[in-house]
Amino acid sequence: MSLPHPMRITTTDTAYHLDSGHYHLTVSRTDPSAELVGWMTLNLLASVNTRGGRDETYETLPPVLVERGNQVIFDFPQRTTEWEAKTVRLTCTPETIALEVRVEGDGVLGDVTLMGGRAVLNTRAAGTFRSGIHARGVFSPTPAHPVRVVRPVSAPVALTVVGDASPGRLHAVFSPPPLVLAFCKDEPDGATAVPAGDWLGASVRAGIAELTFTELTYEPLDGGALLRFDYECRTEVRGSWASPAVVFRAAPSPWEAIAQHRADLVEHGLAPPGAPERADWWSRPIFCGWGAQCARADGVSPVELSRRDLYDQWLARLEEHGIVPGTIVIDDRWQRTYGDCEPDEAKWPELREWIAGRHARGQRVLLWWRAWSADGLPPEECVADAGGRPVAADPSNPAYRLRVRAIVERLLGDLDADGFKVDFTQWSPSGSHLKTYGSTWGIALLHELLATMYDAAKQVKPDALMITHTPHPAFADVTDMIRLNDVLEYDARGDLVPAVDQLRYRHAVATHAMPHHLIDTDQWPMPSRADWLAYARAQPELGVPALYYVESIDNTGEPITGADLDQVAAWWGLR
Repeated sequence: MSLPHPMRITTTDTAYHLDSGHYHLTVSRTDPSAELVGWMTLNLLASVNTRGGRDETYETLPPVLVERGNQVIFDFPQRTTEWEAKTVRLTCTPETIALEVRVEGDGVLGDVTLMGGRAVLNTRAAGTFRSGIHARGVFSPTPAHPVRVVRPVSAPVALTVVGDASPGRLHAVFSPPPLVLAFCKDEPDGATAVPAGDWLGASVRAGIAELTFTELTYEPLDGGALLRFDYECRTEVRGSWASPAVVFRAAPSPWEAIAQHRADLVEHGLAPPGAPERADWWSRPIFCGWGAQCARADGVSPVELSRRDLYDQWLARLEEHGIVPGTIVIDDRWQRTYGDCEPDEAKWPELREWIAGRHARGQRVLLWWRAWSADGLPPEECVADAGGRPVAADPSNPAYRLRVRAIVERLLGDLDADGFKVDFTQWSPSGSHLKTYGSTWGIALLHELLATMYDAAKQVKPDALMITHTPHPAFADVTDMIRLNDVLEYDARGDLVPAVDQLRYRHAVATHAMPHHLIDTDQWPMPSRADWLAYARAQPELGVPALYYVESIDNTGEPITGADLDQVAAWWGLR
């Protein structure tokens, strides 16, 4: 049997041997496995668990080969405990291998595993089976703590919209990140070092409608690994369902693997091809008051220092040294409650007049927005727990979406603010018992929230600026600028990781995932004055520079001198 160049396939009694011109794949005819030469032994089991129980394969059938044009498809039928039918499919093109599972029947999805699953094999071996990984390192596109850009292949990775700063959860600084991993053949060396040589990308081909899971995890164990999608019993299947495909493709670097991921989504109509038209003012330097609030905090919460009088002091000092930011972000907490976003008159009296004064000076004003907060919302517009307590705002509820539109119209219309800096998208609701108005969940529910805000903002002001930390290509239509978010601290050995090295890594992820979007370089927290200066110097070459500090560094108490601010102004071309 032969195929047109470059795909060539030969058949033996035990295997199909595929040479695509870009990779070599040996597909077993006797068990559910395929050898991607040099990279991994793919286990072609999968588990599609349901609310009703765990999905376990109890018989695997020989693969079925189908040729469609310049595609080679291998279907692996499997008899299963939870579904009327289940098939794991490999779709091979000259450059890619796409792995997915398809089921027939009815059920509510729990978690779904690819590259392995639970089974009793025809040999009677039983339990959980995984793919064999021949790589040495795995690249993660999401910042995590400890800082490890490329970690040993034996270390897990979580790509998620759920997290915070507590142990085991600080991996949603980007939420969502691009859903792509990349494997390399060399040991990682250093917190932000990226080995040279060949790479293999493994990316998720899915649009917003299919992103109803909260988390994708890479789960290694004893030389093997599988991928797990957590649907949290929120996605209902009636009749048939196909999982997102995991697409394997060779790449010269992890950055190119991210670019290929985006290109694949765009090609399949699953991500926007470009970005909204930019307003000129979006590219001007930003002042965000959060760092200054933290540095001033002495026995009080920094949120108590989001005050008009302090912002005026800080902006006046910056102006004395030639720094007149084009955009000012009023940070947490200018509002009385996060849910209704009414200005706190005690801290921000006559906010509309203050914004008008900044407009008169040629400056724009963004308002910090805490995503998901139920603070101040009616309970019926919230995701609720089993006790009926509000957990998060519910964007699946039309009443909440109308509320968001009204708030945005008030803030951008009546107050005349110019946009939003959106934070805390990683506080997405998570839990199979939670109650919502609609059925949308996971990453898709976050997109619904941001889409509601974004559309409302553009209706009021077409040049309104919306900044998020969501560098997934499918979110290109709900954000104008990607912020690199909070800087982390230590590597796996407990050593400080230079902030500027983290900046460069995050910038590379964001620009390859969303090449047409601006980058807000952020600037908090800084471990020292020296780190802050090094970071400030690098910011203009890597995106829109953002200044957080005016008087001192919050972590060390080191004062920021007038000469320091003069230097920043010079680096940023302001004097």
